[in-house]
Amino acid sequence: MTVPVWAWIAVIGGLLVVLAVDLWIVDRGEAREFSMRQAGYWVTFYVALAAVFGVVLWITFGGAKAGEFFAGYITEYSLSVDNLFIFFIIMSRFAVPKVYQHKVLLVGILMALVMRGVFIALGAAALERFSWLFYVFGAFLVYTAINLVRHRGDEEEFNENVLLRWVRKAFPTTEGYVGSKVTVKIDGRRMVTPMLIVMVAIGSTDLLFALDSIPAIFGLTKDPFIVFTANAFALMGLRQLYFLLGGLLQRLVYISYGLAFILGFIGVKLILEALHTSHVSWAPEIPIWLSLTIIGATMVITTVASLIKARIDARQGEETHPEQV
Repeated sequence: MTVPVWAWIAVIGGLLVVLAVDLWIVDRGEAREFSMRQAGYWVTFYVALAAVFGVVLWITFGGAKAGEFFAGYITEYSLSVDNLFIFFIIMSRFAVPKVYQHKVLLVGILMALVMRGVFIALGAAALERFSWLFYVFGAFLVYTAINLVRHRGDEEEFNENVLLRWVRKAFPTTEGYVGSKVTVKIDGRRMVTPMLIVMVAIGSTDLLFALDSIPAIFGLTKDPFIVFTANAFALMGLRQLYFLLGGLLQRLVYISYGLAFILGFIGVKLILEALHTSHVSWAPEIPIWLSLTIIGATMVITTVASLIKARIDARQGEETHPEQV
């Protein structure tokens, strides 16, 4: 699919406008916590926006490209749920006040979107030049899926990366937060606040997650425009999903199995497609509609199963520890 430059400009410009309006609406007036109702409205809005974009793709470029977008979007959004656990840990570690958490996530995710754009451009150029990388990506996804299952249940932790350590050393930092400011002037000296540090932590950590999510979506489509837009729409709705899920994150006990299955499936699909492209007769080509069905069904099944188990565990807990009267 050949996308004209103006289409790229229109999409990126439109996304930036939506994010700017989002920030203006949420941040106007006195700082306040992000309510569940607000989060629900915004998640619905961003999902609807992605659906509208997919329909426009369908009308403009056909059902195949729209299918690739929806498969990529669902995959990226699903993998993003796993990111939320680390985001929660980062927020707790840096003791970010709840009233400012939405701004931290928005700026951090915007940073991640820019870095992912660079990563996608480099990945697309490399794959076009070195087709054998599809085998590497496929094997890496299968390896990641196996590790995800093996280490399920291990305590999640956050380790500061090189970029974050550099920011801490390079810039003088205030001891505490100064409202929602990222920099402040004290005694004539410009200093950064922990707000900037945590934004860098969110953005750079998300880039590390992209090491498996980007190869995963390249397993569904080779089109850089589809890869970028699917990532962009998934990231845009991630902030509100963080507040909507809230304590529900701890109840999604089977989500790792679902994500591992999706990564493994896409890894195998990527290897099979590389073999098929190399004219290996026995290697089947998995259609996008089947990929979309499998990915969607996997997330629904693991989410429902997780909620059922959480309800059963809660009921057993009530029976084991009846309320004292």
